Amino acid sequence: MKVNKKTILNIAVMLFILSFFVTPMGHYGKILLNKLFSFSPPVIEEANREKITDYDWKLKDAEWNFFNFEKSKGKVVFINLWASWRLPCEAELASVQKMYDKYQGKMDFYIITNENRPPVEAFMKKHGFTFPVTYLIIGEKTPINPDEVPSSYLIDKSGNIVIYKQKIADWATSKVYNLLDTLIVE
Repeated sequence: MKVNKKTILNIAVMLFILSFFVTPMGHYGKILLNKLFSFSPPVIEEANREKITDYDWKLKDAEWNFFNFEKSKGKVVFINLWASWRLPCEAELASVQKMYDKYQGKMDFYIITNENRPPVEAFMKKHGFTFPVTYLIIGEKTPINPDEVPSSYLIDKSGNIVIYKQKIADWATSKVYNLLDTLIVE
């Protein structure tokens, strides 16, 4: 039996597609595709911005100590809701890390999950993420919707939501950096 080039090509394509489902290559390929199709988030027009009025929100830090979101009142704040098991979150967090590296100390970061510490710590170590993890307290009142994961908020010093992005976004863009530079100086 003679095998022609078309048959070999078809088998190779099927093996490549199958590899996305049964090998680690597929996981990394999906991450890459998510990153390729993530774009800079849109800025909300000033007239359409909602305002956070209640900063009384309890959270837990990486050491599992309680603190209040109120400490960020009057500051530029970035909030990202994520889960280690969600592939789009894994893809997005690389750009969040770059933004954190550039703006840590100039604004507040809340990279929030509702997971337990051990899987989160393993995930952070595996990916080399150094941004601070914040833990959501289930049932606690929040000024944002904690149900959409991934989703992100950028809040100015007056409490206005400047960016609200559901799903994945690229936070390491000049558009976002220029906006942050402006908000931090105000």
